[in-house]
Amino acid sequence: MRILVAEDDEMSLNILTAQLRKLGHDVHGAKDGDEALTAFGGCDPEVLITDWMMPNTNGPALCRAVRGMQRRSYVYIIILTSLDRKVGFLEGMDAGADDFVNKPCDTGQLNVRLRVAERILGLQTTIAQLEGMLPICPRCHRIRTPEGSWQPVESYISRKTDSQFSHGICPDCFATKMKPELEKIKKAKAADTAG
Repeated sequence: MRILVAEDDEMSLNILTAQLRKLGHDVHGAKDGDEALTAFGGCDPEVLITDWMMPNTNGPALCRAVRGMQRRSYVYIIILTSLDRKVGFLEGMDAGADDFVNKPCDTGQLNVRLRVAERILGLQTTIAQLEGMLPICPRCHRIRTPEGSWQPVESYISRKTDSQFSHGICPDCFATKMKPELEKIKKAKAADTAG
């Protein structure tokens, strides 16, 4: 998985990055929350692992910033903390964290948490794909909306997006349908003119 790690302690960042790479992940490191936000678009992480306490933008603030982004895919967020879990748990969850790992990180525990993240991200991808499917009639090409009505594809897409339609004829339809019709019309006109 693509993982972005935000950790202000350089030694901890290096150790964690090495552990994650050894587990087979593509890892990018950031020295604090501000650097993580800057790096976010470039590395497009599936998982964000962030320290709770950092200068500038701390872990919960970073979570809120990530959750506020308009993204097509979900980012699984793990907060690293040495704080009392009872104190920080609710605040971290309210900020948008999915999981917590106590510092120092145990590689085995972190690997298990990342496997859970991978499952959840996989399920969310499947749900997004299923939600994107629209039943379409093979005969009239109308689609069934989530409300249960059948509508022309053009009107449904125009209503749900900024897309507008212009009409054209594809080469296959022209060759198999339009061209024979045009030739019939041409022959009929020629016969009328000759007769």
